[in-house]
Amino acid sequence: MKCPFCSHLEDKVIDSRLSQDGNATRRRRECLACSKRYTTYETIEETLPHVIKKDGMRITFMRSKILNGILRACEKRPVGMEDIEAAVDRIEMGYLEGGAKEIKSSDIGERVMEELRALDEVAYVRFASVYREFRDIDEFMKELKELFDLKKRSKIKK
Repeated sequence: MKCPFCSHLEDKVIDSRLSQDGNATRRRRECLACSKRYTTYETIEETLPHVIKKDGMRITFMRSKILNGILRACEKRPVGMEDIEAAVDRIEMGYLEGGAKEIKSSDIGERVMEELRALDEVAYVRFASVYREFRDIDEFMKELKELFDLKKRSKIKK
């Protein structure tokens, strides 16, 4: 670690502890050349995949975009913020654990729809109508029919 005061490259760690949120390790260090003390924070660097948009453009994965889409779909619905955050966490962790360097935006949209289907059917239909760009009522009704069929099948299994 390079000393911020004298740029010497050797130091000793005086104290280590987890930060308050538990996401970083806080270390107090003392420079072996100038004896000044300073604090460093060590965190895990998570490498999120790049998203390939429909037009071929590549952008950085942004959790906030998924959260905003789900929030918009769940607006005025009885879905708690904890449930929404948990759904976004599952989506994000799925991509982190998957290890893919690039993912298609369409894959993210489908994953969001899966989560919304489990959270709230109305929110699911709202999101699907925008995401799938329904051109007419027939496409909308087809999606609703699939949702009803899926619901029937899940009740039969129980």
